[in-house]
Amino acid sequence: MPPRQDRLVIGVLAVQGDVREHRAALESSGVTTTAVRRPHELAEVDGLVIPGGESTTIDKLSRIFGLRDPLRSRIADGMPVYGSCAGMILLADRVLDGHPDQQTLGGLDVTVRRNAFGRQVDSHECDLEVRGVAGGPVRAVFIRAPWVEEWGGGVEVLAAVEAKGGTRPVVVRQGNLLATSFHPEVTGDRRVHARFVEMVRAAR
Repeated sequence: MPPRQDRLVIGVLAVQGDVREHRAALESSGVTTTAVRRPHELAEVDGLVIPGGESTTIDKLSRIFGLRDPLRSRIADGMPVYGSCAGMILLADRVLDGHPDQQTLGGLDVTVRRNAFGRQVDSHECDLEVRGVAGGPVRAVFIRAPWVEEWGGGVEVLAAVEAKGGTRPVVVRQGNLLATSFHPEVTGDRRVHARFVEMVRAAR
């Protein structure tokens, strides 16, 4: 377990993805952040963000850096984790349209579909009401994004969009795990990160 301290320390998994942007968004809520690439760095944080990027690459690099088992252990122990886009895929227990050798960290009782909205040319933005995030709609940027196809009874759907003939969950929470299909770190709107910081404070 991480040492107790007055100031929260939230890590950002830093093997690939929007590490700098997530750290800036978190620090706007008054917490200390650190890049996490090694198991001893993971052991020192109160919570963790898994950024967007390429989920298969993050999976492979996490294993190379010896982080996979420590990550799974900390998630099982209740460490708060927020995953955006690829981070949602890595937190999911089940993945559709993944590569044959792709592994996830798990913890979220959901089935996600990779690249659900389409290819890079299908990337888009919209305004989205997110339950638990006050102050009006959140600008959601979807880039080769997943969505949640199925979810268990312990999962809260906090936001969904209409796409391809159905209602698709794009923000979900289960206990100390939060996941979004989109990239709030690129818009300058810090409210999703502030909500995650609240979750970390409550858990500590």
